[in-house]
Amino acid sequence: MKVRFVTSNEHKFQEVKRMLSRVAEVIWVNIEYPEVQAASLEEVATFSARWLEDKVERPFFLEDSGLFIEALNGFPGPFSSYVFRTIGNEGILKLMQGVSHRRATFKSVIALMDRELHLFVGSSPGEIAEEIRGGGWGFDPIFIPDGSNGLTFGELGERKDEFSHRGRSVRELLNYLVRRNS
Repeated sequence: MKVRFVTSNEHKFQEVKRMLSRVAEVIWVNIEYPEVQAASLEEVATFSARWLEDKVERPFFLEDSGLFIEALNGFPGPFSSYVFRTIGNEGILKLMQGVSHRRATFKSVIALMDRELHLFVGSSPGEIAEEIRGGGWGFDPIFIPDGSNGLTFGELGERKDEFSHRGRSVRELLNYLVRRNS
């Protein structure tokens, strides 16, 4: 089975392709599309999928994710991509200086368009590290998921998939694709 993944982020494409490789051939569709500024990731993903539905061959999907920091009232949330591009991990750590309550949740929403629109949601609770640790991309070096023995996503390597918000939403998508094609 072939499924198209619409993203301009090569890191995200490689991560998702690896996770889906046993059930689908994932084709990278690297085109720009509008990401509406909205209060929830579900709204952003739904708008984008509807905008793309006449422009990309089905089935296709896209993924939107956000880091929701409790002490910052859920910021950056659905604005995470913009916040990362403008202030990065250093900016988030600066905002968190002196803050002892470091709980946060990473959330991922996949919008799949086949015959109709389907949303698959995954989340990963954890906390914000005190410093940048490890590699990875995006907020990986500052997010410590619960159950990772204190390691950030950036320190987990491919083990990140076990804990990550995206890993969880991709597994939901994978389960749907298996059921649909059996």
